[in-house]
Amino acid sequence: MTMEELGTSIVGIEPVIGHWIRLVGDGIDIFGVVVIVIGIAWSTWGFLGQHREEQHYQQFKIRIGRSLLLGLEILVAADIVKTIAVEPSFLSLGVLAGLVVIRTFLSWSLVLEIEGRWPWQGDRRAGPLA
Repeated sequence: MTMEELGTSIVGIEPVIGHWIRLVGDGIDIFGVVVIVIGIAWSTWGFLGQHREEQHYQQFKIRIGRSLLLGLEILVAADIVKTIAVEPSFLSLGVLAGLVVIRTFLSWSLVLEIEGRWPWQGDRRAGPLA
C-alpha cells in the first residue's frame, strides 16, 4: 500500500469515527439526564416516605442538589466529547467554554446551597491544618 492510498483510506475513516464519537457524546448526554431524573425521583420518594419535618426537608434538598451536581458533571463531559467529534473551530470551542462556565457556576451555586461554603473553601469540620 502506497502512502497516497494510506492517506486516502484514513481520510475515508474520519467521518465514520466522528459519527461514532457524536453517538457516544449523545449517549453520555442521555446518561446525564437519566442520572438527574433518577436522583430527583429517588430523593422525592425518600422524602414522601418520611414525616415532613425540617431535617427531612434539608436532606431532600441535599439529595436533589447532589443529583444535579453529578448530572451536570456528566453533561459537561458529553459536551467535551461532542466538541472533539466536530472539527474544532473557534466557534465550537467558544460554545463549549460558555457551557462549561455556566455549568461550573451552577455547580458552585449548588455546593454553596448544599454545604454552606464555596467549593474552594476548606471543610469547616476538618479543623486547622497541622
